[in-house]
Amino acid sequence: MIKTITFAVMHFSVAFAVAWLLTGDIVIGGAVAMVEPAVNTVAYYFHEKIWNRIKNKVFVSEQQAQVVN
Repeated sequence: MIKTITFAVMHFSVAFAVAWLLTGDIVIGGAVAMVEPAVNTVAYYFHEKIWNRIKNKVFVSEQQAQVVN
């Protein structure tokens, strides 16, 4: 759990620093630091669902190929 928390702090810090350096605005930097990780978390959830579907299809195809051979 500590690793997850430290990664989250690092992620927020990097998002804030990049946005602040690009815009020069501390408020925008803070907003991006709050929104970007939340959006990334949702995107990661869907990425995992899609990845697992693809992985399962490949596994099934490999099993079918072994049965045929």
